[in-house]
Formats: sequence, structure tokens, C-alpha cells
Amino acid sequence: MSTRPEPVPPSTVGVPGRTPAQIRRDIDVQRQDLGRSVEALRHRVTELTDWRRQISEHRRELAIGAAAAGFLIGGMIALRRRR
Repeated sequence: MSTRPEPVPPSTVGVPGRTPAQIRRDIDVQRQDLGRSVEALRHRVTELTDWRRQISEHRRELAIGAAAAGFLIGGMIALRRRR
């Protein structure tokens, strides 16, 4: 059971003649929705910016990228020495 009030149907949002109670209820619902959205966004940002977790989850890709970069740099050094 949720204590959250039922949202006002879209047909009444912005309609002139709403009662102050309806307007307050709409504001409360919007405030709660915004709070949940901000909290979900904060969690997602924290998750995506955790570099230790990213490294542990993408260890294989990181190793492949490091090997490719090593071969590229090594090849460039070898070509310069030939000149």
C-alpha cells in the first residue's frame, strides 16, 4: 500500500477552475516524482563514475586496448629508428 496520492488525470492538469487542494496535490505528486528521479540519477552517476568498478567489469577490454596501444607505440618507435 502506497501513501502516495493518486496522480491527477492529465485532462485536469492546467485546466482553469481546479481547486487549491487539487493544485497542492499535483505539486506534491510532482515534487515526489522529481525527488525519485533525482535520486535515481544520483545513483546512476555514482555507478558510472566508479572507476574501480569499471576497471573490474571491463578488465578484458582494458587489456586488449593496452596491448593494441603498446603495439602501436612500439611500431612507431621502430619506424623512427629505421630512418
